[in-house]
Amino acid sequence: MTQAWLNRITTAVPPHDIHEAFVEFGRDTVADWHKRALFDRMAKLSDIEHRYAIFEPGPRPRDKILDVTGFYRRGAFPSTAARMALYQPHALDLAMTAFRKLDVDPNAITHLIVASCTGFTAPGLDFQIMRAAGLPDATQRTIVGFMGCFAAVNVLKLADQIVRADPASRVLVVNLELCSLHLQEDFQDLPKMLSFMLFADGASAALVSADPTGIALGRFQAAIIPRSHDLITWDIGNDGFEMHLSGQVPGRIRRWLPEHGVALLPPDPPQLWAVHAGGRSILNSVQQGLCLGPDALRHSRAVLRNYGNMSSATLMFVLHSILLDADARGTGMAMAFGPGLSVESFGFSRP
Repeated sequence: MTQAWLNRITTAVPPHDIHEAFVEFGRDTVADWHKRALFDRMAKLSDIEHRYAIFEPGPRPRDKILDVTGFYRRGAFPSTAARMALYQPHALDLAMTAFRKLDVDPNAITHLIVASCTGFTAPGLDFQIMRAAGLPDATQRTIVGFMGCFAAVNVLKLADQIVRADPASRVLVVNLELCSLHLQEDFQDLPKMLSFMLFADGASAALVSADPTGIALGRFQAAIIPRSHDLITWDIGNDGFEMHLSGQVPGRIRRWLPEHGVALLPPDPPQLWAVHAGGRSILNSVQQGLCLGPDALRHSRAVLRNYGNMSSATLMFVLHSILLDADARGTGMAMAFGPGLSVESFGFSRP
């Protein structure tokens, strides 16, 4: 049977580091000093130093605006329509930045798979990328939408199946998320504010083919953590996409993994780990639940520290970090979590 390989990955983020500006903007909107103290403490414990967004931070976040354009202005946050009007041009621009770095022959691409949960348009981002990248009109296109953080596993799963079915296939995989478009103004809901402190914008482009270079893709698996479907939700509202991220998620993952997560692992202990960097507490839960060593999640923690949580693009950034590490060799395990509470994973190896 043909082996599918993740040959290479490129990544891109917008030019604006929004993290410090958002923390300042957020803390100044929390009226209760007890909540403000907790917000400050959680910001310091987040293990995030940088997050990038399509919005340029304003010079003085205390002046009721977060960005220089005033898109996010206290008391007048934008509608869903206004947010989607920005999604289309910025999504294509960032996706193309990642694609150009990939340096592939557009005419050799047979399939295009795009993952995004932060915006919709028609013709879709897949069509726009096909045209902007100069791919053949006959390119077979698929969009994986609204699956959230674990969508990276699903796009790679599709690419794996395509290559196994036809070894001549060359699959372009693009993950694009503009999480900054969906900031909500419910600043007195501290858990919601803390969840927004995680998210950022980012894109990746990857090539999957039968060429034996890069990372060999292994067995894909999926599982559901029982009685957890309401812990992560993502709904379209009048004022953007409204996310609920329960503080119970890390605990559920930590308790589920020792008994059930082991069944997802290969017979021999993985030497490499690519875990979706959903947040410090998520990574801690995986490390504790599977009794991993202190450095096992170093690639995931580095991505969280330098980029934050970019939803479906995040796991691709982690895999990219592994590919850049000349010492990262051997068998590996990738894992991501999302609405459901779904657990998606796959094995891999890097010779």
